[in-house]
Amino acid sequence: MTLSATATPALWCYGLHKKYGARQAVGEVSFAVERGEVVGLLGPNGAGKTSVIKMLLGLVRPDRGESMLLGHRSSVPEARARVGYLPELFRYQPWLTAREVLALHVRLAGARVTDVEQLDCLALVGLAERAGDRVGGFSKGMQQRLGLAVALVARPELVVLDEPTSALDPVGRVDVRDIVLDLRTRGVAVLLNSHLIGEVERVCDRVVILDQGRVAASGTLDELLGQSELRLELTGVTDAVHARLARVGHVERSGDRYVVALGTRAEPAATPDLVAELVADLVRAGARVHAVEPARITLEERLLGILRDPAGADS
Repeated sequence: MTLSATATPALWCYGLHKKYGARQAVGEVSFAVERGEVVGLLGPNGAGKTSVIKMLLGLVRPDRGESMLLGHRSSVPEARARVGYLPELFRYQPWLTAREVLALHVRLAGARVTDVEQLDCLALVGLAERAGDRVGGFSKGMQQRLGLAVALVARPELVVLDEPTSALDPVGRVDVRDIVLDLRTRGVAVLLNSHLIGEVERVCDRVVILDQGRVAASGTLDELLGQSELRLELTGVTDAVHARLARVGHVERSGDRYVVALGTRAEPAATPDLVAELVADLVRAGARVHAVEPARITLEERLLGILRDPAGADS
């Protein structure tokens, strides 16, 4: 089955299930990646992320459920023709040079990519000067860069990256981030599985969080991180001051420092008008305001909150 490019997302799956023996690795997983969108796949070890990726790419047959890649059912070879994939664990023949590895994968993909374009791809991942060197002498980080070049060389419309920065130093991680952002600007869809939550937060439009093989939460970063807070340093706090803070949200105190959680009451976010009105009310009530800092919970805090309290995933 094939649908027009404009009619389908780059990646779509519904109700994926997979058991290995008696252990259920994946159960009822459904999500999509739109064209030109970067979606992060998060979750603890054993959550089923890599199993989901392998089912999406037709490398593992699901027990039930269905998926599509670029308008094709993922079970047919045509589905993978315009997909770039960097697996979590991979090996290249150590006797080949980086240039030869890239040329081999271009042939396997049946793509028309010139020698100049292949060298440009190696340059993109920082391996231009090592193009003629044998892969057996590469460090783990250099092999990771080569794997990324293999995923990108055939000009894919969808790129699936499974832990792309696992062996990279900070400079390499920034390079991968820039590459992902460039892919998005060119309309390429990206599914990114990474344990580096900070990187996911910087580049992803949406996040899917898996736990015990199921989708625990999903949405845009604004949707998942909608709860924000105000951090204040106050003296002269009276009952009236505390009552005014409590009208905004839950209040926690440590000495002269107060944290007011937003998004739980009538005030969903620390807008400039809310902060100005609150500070004016606190001063009228007798408080001295020494500092005010609007803040938002991090993706890591949200992830940990979901994993520790699955019942609150939709809150």
